[in-house]
Amino acid sequence: MSQTNPEISQSELELNPNLTEKPETLTKIFLRKFMKNKLAVIGAVFLFIIILASILAPVITPYSFEQVNLMAKLHPPSADYWLGTDRYGRDIFTRLMYGGQISLMVAFGSVIGALIIGVSIGALAGYYGGIIDAILMRIVDIVISIPSIFLLITIVTIFKPSVGNLIIVFALTSWTSTARLVRGEFLSLRSREFVLASKTIGTKSYKIIFSHILPNAMAPIIVAATLLVGSVILAEAGLSYLGLGVQPPLASWGNMLQDAQNYTVMLTAPWYPIFPGLLILLTVLSFNFVGDGLRDALDPKSIE
Repeated sequence: MSQTNPEISQSELELNPNLTEKPETLTKIFLRKFMKNKLAVIGAVFLFIIILASILAPVITPYSFEQVNLMAKLHPPSADYWLGTDRYGRDIFTRLMYGGQISLMVAFGSVIGALIIGVSIGALAGYYGGIIDAILMRIVDIVISIPSIFLLITIVTIFKPSVGNLIIVFALTSWTSTARLVRGEFLSLRSREFVLASKTIGTKSYKIIFSHILPNAMAPIIVAATLLVGSVILAEAGLSYLGLGVQPPLASWGNMLQDAQNYTVMLTAPWYPIFPGLLILLTVLSFNFVGDGLRDALDPKSIE
């Protein structure tokens, strides 16, 4: 027998029997809306598999990522080498899994750094406004006006290419869009009643920023961060393809493509460039699909 809410009158219950049902929590609403986007669900499942496989690479791969076997170079896919071998006889599947560790580490590390910089600058500009906003936004305009690819190549050329340097470089060149997004959210939220009430009772500015405004601006930040991960993966692959990114013997999806650009290799072993290129494509697409799904699920206007 169903229990009714004692605060609901009998007449209200007769007019609307659904009043006895418990309302959905925000988590259930989010999951229901996200699950409606089939591409986002497929992307999330694919990313889960790739991330898990990369983490467990030492367990699931039969070889070392730098193990050379010249007797088996450019070996086609087989039971011994699931995705074939490269021109040094290294197992492509193994290098793809270890390459996923590096590529995803660079992407996630760079995005975290970009979020710290972008959120800090955007929050200060949007909350305080005035001369602080003008100065910070001019800095953003200056950084945006510099072509990012040339800036990346210049910085990486000056400093020795490494995983740590790549993370720093991408973080320093990817924060501007986040700063603008956060600034816009703060400009909209700083005049809301709960912020004015906090100011009235003397709450310190840093507490208002981090405890009151920022949590309400997290939805678009999460979506932007998800889409930024895909962009950084493409940028890292591009730099590594040019020989300016992750350096051998470390494996990344980009330098695997660079190693496969030999004309003879592409004719005699077409599977070699296909697998890392396909993995880059599917991973970036999956992050974009997940970002679209999060945007729809977190949009309060679409709540039914």
